[in-house]
Amino acid sequence: MFVRSALVLTLLSSFAMQASAQAPGTLDKVKSSGTITLAYRESSIPFSYLSSDAKPTGFSWEICAKVVDQVKKVTGRQDLKVATQAVTSQNRIPLMQNGTIDIECGSTTNNSERAQQVSFATNFFYTGTRFLVKSSSPIKSLQDLKGKKVVSTTGTTNFQIMRKVNTEQNLGFELMGAKDHSESALLVQQGRADAFAMDDILLYGLRASAQNPADLAVVGDALQVEPYAIMMRKDDPAFKKLVDGTLAELIKSGEFEALYKKWFQSPIPPKNINLNAPMSKELKDNLTALSDKPAG
Repeated sequence: MFVRSALVLTLLSSFAMQASAQAPGTLDKVKSSGTITLAYRESSIPFSYLSSDAKPTGFSWEICAKVVDQVKKVTGRQDLKVATQAVTSQNRIPLMQNGTIDIECGSTTNNSERAQQVSFATNFFYTGTRFLVKSSSPIKSLQDLKGKKVVSTTGTTNFQIMRKVNTEQNLGFELMGAKDHSESALLVQQGRADAFAMDDILLYGLRASAQNPADLAVVGDALQVEPYAIMMRKDDPAFKKLVDGTLAELIKSGEFEALYKKWFQSPIPPKNINLNAPMSKELKDNLTALSDKPAG
């Protein structure tokens, strides 16, 4: 019985290894199909969002366009078609794993838990959790959230962080979940939530796109600093090498810094408001280190 069981396990392991070996990498997949599918977010300003003409735009989106240029060169498919797919915080990883999307051009935190499911390129931004409130709100810090209603977007690291600090610090606020960042911000604007906890740069983007930006404020000290990175399928070293190489070349040429100034330090659509977000020390350091190290 033991020998038979061992044989069955060996055969199953062998079949699994063969299936893994036969699974085409992203470059082979897109070369064969003639199409690469880029995922975008609908409201992650200024990284990835829909412009006034309902087409994806943003900092991450432009970087992914550079990646596509390299994919065309490597695969020899100058006729490569670019398909687009909207994703949310909840479905972005499953859609990557099942092959629906090939690369995610958004605002995804690179952390250890996610790195077990997908792969990340070189970190291209660093941010921390802060709070979007009405300008008239007395909330200025984490402690001011006691007994309040706090919303965060479901499926994000921010939601997990807020749940953790609420328990650890016994703050007693009501944590609400929303399907996306726009809905979270709307709950604050409508007075149905007192604060929206999210990455500060996304809050600045949402504030800038609001009908009356002056009615909203971003407050509080950052609870933690986490990196953003482009997301890809796991165990695809050839594609990761191409994406990392594209980022390295953009940084070396100065084009990355130019893109940063365009999206974070200049007027951007839809309301031509300047986020005035200087490059963080962590990001400046990583332009030299080129690290893909995840957050804890």
